[in-house]
Amino acid sequence: MTGSLASPREHSAASPRAAYLRNCWYMAAWSGEVGEELLRRRLLGEAILLYRAADGSVVALTDRCPHRFAPLSLGTREGDAVRCTYHGLAFDRAGQCIHNPFSDRLPKGATVRSWPIAERDGIVWLWAGEVDAADPVLIPDFGVINAGGIAPITGVMPMKAPYEFATDNLMDLSHIEFVHRGSFAGAGVIFAGEHEIRQDGETLHSNWWMPNVPAPGHTYGVYARGMPTDHWLDMRWNAPASMLLEIGAAPVGAERRTGVILHQAHIITPESDGTCHYFWATTRGGGPADPERDAGTRALMEQAFSAEDKPIIEASYANLDGRDFWEAGPVALGIDSGGTRARRLLQGLIRREREVA
Repeated sequence: MTGSLASPREHSAASPRAAYLRNCWYMAAWSGEVGEELLRRRLLGEAILLYRAADGSVVALTDRCPHRFAPLSLGTREGDAVRCTYHGLAFDRAGQCIHNPFSDRLPKGATVRSWPIAERDGIVWLWAGEVDAADPVLIPDFGVINAGGIAPITGVMPMKAPYEFATDNLMDLSHIEFVHRGSFAGAGVIFAGEHEIRQDGETLHSNWWMPNVPAPGHTYGVYARGMPTDHWLDMRWNAPASMLLEIGAAPVGAERRTGVILHQAHIITPESDGTCHYFWATTRGGGPADPERDAGTRALMEQAFSAEDKPIIEASYANLDGRDFWEAGPVALGIDSGGTRARRLLQGLIRREREVA
């Protein structure tokens, strides 16, 4: 079995107060994380069992036997079925009990919830709402992270903070110069930038444009250090917390498409009302995979996320001492409007969904 069964994070599972947008797709895992072994992952306060069937498709079941509630992830695979390790009930990929070792009759009500799954762009997506409403068309497009058929560098980081706090951080990249001094921070170029918030339907954009600044680090090896460039950071947000970042730089006055461009996925899925999974990916700027260079890129990303973002986000949440974010009265700086708009938009979607229900 992959993944821990009982940890302090899981004991802080979602309380009844947790309100999630339901009729939408949540990232459950990177495709490469899910194989024949039984993977347990807590999503939206629910323990979910993930595994790959013989035909290659991903199965997602609530990780709880309906008899005495043992985790099915502690059980064994029998073809595409899973047998509970406690009293031996077996369940098929649809969550139906198919064998009772103590009787020829199947126990009444012995079913496990099966969650709709879609796999796209190297991502396993889980639908959290009404089964009949699970439309793959609603999955945010992350195809660019696999451009040219080259898989990105990926990772997942646990965080002891609600997923909205990670969204705040990503939709306000002005923190780079202060938080990321050991990784991405530059010579203060963000202060020379222009910030724009734009909304297209339910898609939100938080973009930075920094003209005529020294070439940023991702261009080294292509542009000379110090070369004047036009630099941009474009972040796209889709509810509940799926974000795509384009990092680009081009010679001053040149068209963007001629520049050096990286794409990063930043997708946050709530584990509970106070914890989340931070899934990340980065492209290589069009270059092929290279073990040595990729190891350096991974180390840089983990420095930025695990050693820099994670501590300040977790500390900020803990410092509320249980207070509600809005009731605590956050001060507005203007440049942080991306996170504020995302919070408001998400709250509106949840409210409308509940009114319809």
